[in-house]
Amino acid sequence: MIEQAHVQQADVTDPAVASLRTRIGAAIDNNPAPGTGTVLDRVTFWLQLPTTTMVTAMLDKLCEARGKRVGTALSSLGAGGLYDPADLSAAGDITAKWTAISERLHADRAVTVKGPTDHVGGPKSLFIQPNGAGFHVIVLLATGNDGGPGGRPFFLAFDPDVSATTEARQTWTTKKTVGDTVTKVSALTNTDAIAQIKLMLLGNDPNSFGPLIRKYYVDTTVAFPAISRAGTGQ
Repeated sequence: MIEQAHVQQADVTDPAVASLRTRIGAAIDNNPAPGTGTVLDRVTFWLQLPTTTMVTAMLDKLCEARGKRVGTALSSLGAGGLYDPADLSAAGDITAKWTAISERLHADRAVTVKGPTDHVGGPKSLFIQPNGAGFHVIVLLATGNDGGPGGRPFFLAFDPDVSATTEARQTWTTKKTVGDTVTKVSALTNTDAIAQIKLMLLGNDPNSFGPLIRKYYVDTTVAFPAISRAGTGQ
């Protein structure tokens, strides 16, 4: 599994944290289009949710479709929109692939990354299978360095999977969401739903992000493991 961590105040990203937070906040406000669909539709547009706050099962396995739609919402259309890179497990110049990804990120384009669930998913993800089968999709948003220029490099990514980490599970569980997910989310007002999504992605610290946006310390010189086709995709 790729090592992951949360953004710290001294970290520097490209695009900058403030710019990313503004872009993400606006995308959440406007996607799906205001006045369309249900509250549950709005929340599941962004988040891959557990069936209950006990987090024993998930509502869907639509990580690839969700990654494409949130990546599109988080990308600048003027710069070319969402970028779907070449297979990161395939033979070829892997460093060049990551260079191309970085260039797109710096132009305000999101990038979808697909890999084995136990490689790109979070450590607590319910989608991780004992046999290593299955895949997951995350959405890259920026490059960065721990503590500023010259620090350890990372990629900043949005992982919609609420089961992915202990922090994500705990943050999702509020007075308004505890219990059956479909029942509780459907009862939220649109304002409360947007606030809950922003809590998961943006958090409350203006210098950081919520538990679903994390640093990924990717080795850009090594290809991803191949996805096992013994399982189904998430």
